[in-house]
Amino acid sequence: MERQSQPYQYVRRPLVEPDWRRLPGWREVTAEQWRDAQWQRAHCVQGERQLRQVFGPLLTDRFYDELAADQREFATMSVLVPPQMLNTMAAGAELAPDAFTEAFLADPVRRYMLPVRSDRHPSWPSHPLAARDSLHEAQMWVVEGLTHRYPTKVLAELLSTCPQYCGHCTRMDLVGRSTPQVAKARLVLRPADREEQMLDYLKRTPSVRDVVVSGGDLANVPWPRLESFLLRLLELGSVRDIRLASKSVVGLPQHWLQPKVLSGVERVARLAARRSVNLAVHTHANHAASVTPLVAEAARGLLDAGVRDVRNQGVLMRGVNATPTALLDLCFALQGEANILPYYFYLCDVIPNAEHWRLPLAEAQHLQEAILGYLPGYATPRLVADVPDVGKRWVHQAVGYDRVRGISYWTKNYRTGLELRSGEVPVGGDGLGRRHPYVDPVDTLPPEGRAWWAERAPAGRDFDLGDLGEPNDLSDLSDLSELEESG
Repeated sequence: MERQSQPYQYVRRPLVEPDWRRLPGWREVTAEQWRDAQWQRAHCVQGERQLRQVFGPLLTDRFYDELAADQREFATMSVLVPPQMLNTMAAGAELAPDAFTEAFLADPVRRYMLPVRSDRHPSWPSHPLAARDSLHEAQMWVVEGLTHRYPTKVLAELLSTCPQYCGHCTRMDLVGRSTPQVAKARLVLRPADREEQMLDYLKRTPSVRDVVVSGGDLANVPWPRLESFLLRLLELGSVRDIRLASKSVVGLPQHWLQPKVLSGVERVARLAARRSVNLAVHTHANHAASVTPLVAEAARGLLDAGVRDVRNQGVLMRGVNATPTALLDLCFALQGEANILPYYFYLCDVIPNAEHWRLPLAEAQHLQEAILGYLPGYATPRLVADVPDVGKRWVHQAVGYDRVRGISYWTKNYRTGLELRSGEVPVGGDGLGRRHPYVDPVDTLPPEGRAWWAERAPAGRDFDLGDLGEPNDLSDLSDLSELEESG
C-alpha cells in the first residue's frame, strides 16, 4: 500500500541572492556596490525611466503601458522600489522579452510592489466601504503621529516616508508622495517638536507600557535622531516594550548592515537590557522570494547587537501568499533560514483599489487551520483581521458571519482612545457590547451577495463601515441567529 503524503511537504531550501548582473542595467554593478546602502538608495526605481534603465529590452511596452495606466487610474502609492527588492522579481525567468514580461507580470513580489492596471478587479476595484485611513489611526492621534488605540499600547509615527512603497500600504493616506487618486495628508510639526510632544504624552500617561516606533519606515530616520529618541524613551520607567518597525530589513537590508547603525542598535539594546525593556524589530515580508541571504545577515546582525527578536508582520494577499504552500514556504524561509519569527499575517485592509489583494474571512480561517502543525508553536503566525474601531483580532474570533453578504461581526474588551475622548457608550451599556462590522471582498461573494452590495453601493455613493451599524440595525437582514456561522 502506498503511504499517503502530507498536504504540505517540507524541504529545506537554502536562501538565494539572485544575480543582479543578469539584468542589463546592473551588469557592471559590483558586490561591494550592491551591499552599499547609499548605492541602493541612489538607484531606487521611481518610474518607467529607471525601470527601462534596469531591464532594457526585457520588459515590453505592454508592461509599461499597464504600469502607467495603473498610476493614472488606480494607484494609491507612487512607485519606489529599491534594487534589493526589484532583484527578487522574476529571478529565474528566461531572458527573452516576451517570456520575461510574462514571468514579471506573474511574479508575486511584483504584484504588491509594482501593481499594474490588469491586476485590479475590473468590476470591484474598491469595496464600497473602502476608506483612506481605514483604521482611523489619525482620528486616534493624541498628539500628531501618536495613535493611542489600545489601553496599554501606542503607535508612534515618526515620519511619513519609506525606502520602498508597497501598493497595499495601510497608511496610504499619509505615507509617500501623492498620486492622481490620493492627495496625501501631511505631518505638520517639525520632527523634533513631534517627538517632544510624543514623549511628553507618554510621561503623562504611565498606563502605556508598549510603544511601536514606526512611520513610514525607521530606516529613513537619520540614525542619530532615532537613537536619541529611543534613549529618551528608555528613560521612561513605564515603558516596558519597544518595537521598531522597519520593512527595510527585507527591502533594504543594507541599511541595517551599516556599522554605524549596528553599533547604535547595540548601544540602545544594552540600555534596554539593563532596564529590562524588551526591544524587538518588526519587519514585513510577504513572499519567500524576498527573503535572501542579505536579509538573513541583517536579521542576524540585529540579534547579535542585542535585539531580543526580529519578527515578521506580513499581509495576506491573493496572488502572493494566499495558499498554504506559499505561506508555509515563507514562514520556513523566515524562521528556518533568516532568524525572523513569523508573527502576524493581516488581512489586507479595506483601503481603496485593494480588492484584488483582499481575502474573505473564511479563506483566512482555512489558511490558519492549514498551517497548524508544521511550524514550531512559537513560530506559527497568527492570522488576524485589523477591524476598524476594534483592532487586531484572530480570524476565528468573529462572533457573527454572514457569508452571503460577506459581513462579519467582532467585539472587543476595551475602549479605544476615540471612544474615551468622545464619551461614547455603545450598545450594551458598559461601552463594550457593540458588534463591529468587517467586510469580505465583494467579488468573492455568491451572486446574491454581489447583487446586495451593488444595490446599496451605486457608483459615487460615499459611506463608511459605521453605516452598517449593529447587525439588528440592518432592516433587510434576516434575524442574526439565522445569519451567524461559527468561525
